[in-house]
Amino acid sequence: MERSLKELLDLYNPAASLEHASTIPAPWYTDPRISELERQAVFARTWQVVGRAEQLREKGSFLTAGVAGEPVVVVRGEDGIVRGFFNVCRHHAAAVVTEPAGRAAQFRCPYHGWTYGTDGALKGVPEFEGVCNFDRAKNGLLPVRAELWENFVFVNLDAQAKPLREFLGGLTLLVEPLRLGELRFFERRTYTLQCNWKVYVDNYLDGGYHVPHLHRGLNSVLEYKQYTVENFEHYCVQSSPVRSDADSDAAAAATRQGRAFYLWLYPNFMINAYAGVMATNLVLPLGIDRCEVIFDFYFADTGVASLAHHRESITVSEKVQEEDVAICEAVQRGLHSRAYGAGRLSVRREAGEHLFHRLLHADLTKGLEQAAHQM
Repeated sequence: MERSLKELLDLYNPAASLEHASTIPAPWYTDPRISELERQAVFARTWQVVGRAEQLREKGSFLTAGVAGEPVVVVRGEDGIVRGFFNVCRHHAAAVVTEPAGRAAQFRCPYHGWTYGTDGALKGVPEFEGVCNFDRAKNGLLPVRAELWENFVFVNLDAQAKPLREFLGGLTLLVEPLRLGELRFFERRTYTLQCNWKVYVDNYLDGGYHVPHLHRGLNSVLEYKQYTVENFEHYCVQSSPVRSDADSDAAAAATRQGRAFYLWLYPNFMINAYAGVMATNLVLPLGIDRCEVIFDFYFADTGVASLAHHRESITVSEKVQEEDVAICEAVQRGLHSRAYGAGRLSVRREAGEHLFHRLLHADLTKGLEQAAHQM
């Protein structure tokens, strides 16, 4: 007999301390009902990164994205204010903005030519004479909350959610010494993995547990015994001193210097920072057994003389990613096995996973309860 969604959620005990805790159960990674509940209760109600702040530097500059299945557009208006909207024409639901990014004085729907200002107001309605009880002021693009932080553009579909700065909490002060705003975007790489998005997040949050076994090159420059994990309300900070000696991988040692900071923001955004180098990871679910991971690479120096260094740095990152892809896809296959239900967590290493699982359980439980009340 198939378990109900509530029964699946009840398989996990969020009250268990790390010393007694297990991971979320295998069905959470394989059941389509969990995936749909995540879309509604997690991705549609949390702050999601959709682009880079530099893309909205000028008035009229815009970017488009998809969030929890909803098309959105974010634009810097003529008044300098950044606003977000559902990218859906109020006439017949076509996407109003069809380019991924650009600059425009106004948005014209390609279907019937309805035109909207960068403030979302409906400006032009061709051949609409004689239509009764039509209020142009009430037919502008519907708003979506949009805010900027450091190099990033966030949106939130939930009008009742905390403001971004409140959600980030102490993370805003924590990253100030990293001077992320001085880093410039260099390149994007996108990877499609045959695994649930949570498998990738789990792997990221295991406190370096897998690094000595899976990432020999990276491990050669990290002080594994001094690797730390610290949890906060909605984020986790992993950090390690970086070393360079005769046993270090040459490419990793040349491109990974200073101190390593691995910052995870619930539910699906990561910042990987070293001296003068940053890569961000955005993990997007594509289904139960598939996800997309978007890597954006940033560097302090983007001059011609530094290109070889940047290419080498990205090559090091790609090697790590290839190793992570292989293990994450193997884990996903194992999660379908009758031999696995849930696993225990390392107290020394896996506090970040424990935080992730408890936050996820809270959101899914709340989402299920709200859905039941709406029936």
